[in-house]
Amino acid sequence: MLTAADDAALVRATARRQARSRYVAHAVLTLGVLVFAFPIWLTLVGSSHDANTIGRGDVPLWFGAQAITNYISAWTTGGSAVRTTGQVPAWLMLWNSLNMAVMIALGKIAISLLSAYAVVFFSFPGRMVAFWLIFITLMLPVEVRIIPTFEVMVNLGLINTMSGLVVPLIASATATLLFRQFFLTIPDEYVEAAKIDGAGPLRFFKDVVMPLSVTNIAALFVILFIYGWNQYLWPLLIVSDKDLETVVVGMSKMIGTSDSQNEWNIIMATAVLAMLPPVAVVVFMQRWFVKGLTETEK
Repeated sequence: MLTAADDAALVRATARRQARSRYVAHAVLTLGVLVFAFPIWLTLVGSSHDANTIGRGDVPLWFGAQAITNYISAWTTGGSAVRTTGQVPAWLMLWNSLNMAVMIALGKIAISLLSAYAVVFFSFPGRMVAFWLIFITLMLPVEVRIIPTFEVMVNLGLINTMSGLVVPLIASATATLLFRQFFLTIPDEYVEAAKIDGAGPLRFFKDVVMPLSVTNIAALFVILFIYGWNQYLWPLLIVSDKDLETVVVGMSKMIGTSDSQNEWNIIMATAVLAMLPPVAVVVFMQRWFVKGLTETEK
């Protein structure tokens, strides 16, 4: 039989094990944060120094005095060094990326909502065949179908246009699948009640399905916005007009063939500016994003 002293010792041992587990968990999390945050910190610091300091490989770990000058130069002119690719100001690249990302996200959500709604709530011949055809496209990313897609854009005259940037990327089998799975959880009683009230398909979609889907839409918007913002290969192929250059492509073109051609301070300042819109979207929509990923009961 355990005595009071044995019970106390067991409690102390358990508390020590739990404390060690917490310390280990916090140490691992702290190490992970440092690994991911250190490159961002170096980018922030590098954007505040002059090009010669970074060119020598002598990047300090604290901010310099050139931050305002570097950011103004990146925002207004894209730098001062002469390059064969030309110079595009950061504000224009950010504007193009913002337009592309928003249109891609909204287009994907709109098309996926309607297609998933049709598959779940309408009975028509070949319904599941249509769904599986959509689902199969998950195995066909843009890189696989890029040549025929480019040919279609050429035939439609959409090269060097915002429509050419957006249209091939606005269909999303993933979003369609996610919306379909969510729509299947909507009780049949809702459908029957809407029919009794005389609500047609469009009214049921607007008054019942859409309000229930708000958190899912918000979560998908964050994911799809970042997907559109990070696009590189398709904008690089479809756009040669500098007025439509996106920030991801623009930063890659800012890097010359040798270190002597690179204004690393301006490149780092542009990279910091390029991080701000996605971060702002995630921070602003964080509550809806988490609810959309974790909420199961509607």
